[in-house]
Amino acid sequence: MSSLRDKAVSIREKMKRGQPSFGSWLATAHVSNAEILAAAGFDWVAIDMEHSSIVLSDLPMLFGALERGECVPLVRLPENDPSTARRVMDLGACGIIIPMVNSQADAEKAALSVRYPPIGQRGVGIARAQEYGRGFKEYVKATDDAVLVIPQIEHIRAVENVEAIFSVRGVDAYMIGPYDLSGSLGIPGQLRDPRVESAKAKVLEASRGRSIIPGIHLVHPNEGDLADAVGAGYRFIALSSDILMLADASDRIASLTERHRGRDG
Repeated sequence: MSSLRDKAVSIREKMKRGQPSFGSWLATAHVSNAEILAAAGFDWVAIDMEHSSIVLSDLPMLFGALERGECVPLVRLPENDPSTARRVMDLGACGIIIPMVNSQADAEKAALSVRYPPIGQRGVGIARAQEYGRGFKEYVKATDDAVLVIPQIEHIRAVENVEAIFSVRGVDAYMIGPYDLSGSLGIPGQLRDPRVESAKAKVLEASRGRSIIPGIHLVHPNEGDLADAVGAGYRFIALSSDILMLADASDRIASLTERHRGRDG
């Protein structure tokens, strides 16, 4: 696991030098899907506990699949809850993505929850992340610097408070949540509406000149959208998800049958 912590640090430093890092979402608690994403060559995979049925007891097997593929495991928490963050980290996450961070206080709560005292407020205990105590000293020494803390900016309140959110020590990156952001503007799902684009641009501009790494989720990525995102300065980029990839591939393959349906014989 220490090699993956080193890789997480390397990814962060690469992004801070201006190079993009690419990952995807895992929304099913199936080891095969985790292995497929890891083998595809993504730098990281974020396990989604907010919009899925994935629970804490699923994480060890999913982490194991990603670890075998040398893919950094991140977790999107179901909510900004220090207790859940602590348990996710104890199981072996290299970082957390926190939904609905709308204020400086929200960001501070998240950053403190995954770091040990005196820097943070994470509880100290024996767990999988430190090989059940065998690597305890090394883990405690290294993890405060290695952990990635990534708040999601996905509400107009967060956009309005973005300068304060980005001022919080221990916040490494942010990720735009396009669907919730559009919903908070009263236009759910209209991801290309000028109001959504304006809010995204404001957040991106606020990150310039800071050590905050800009991130975004390209829900249905294509080469043009990816080139635009990289060109705009996004460096923490999530591409699709396991369920979206399956849906897209299923639709494409099923469409091959359309002109053959209804034939006799």
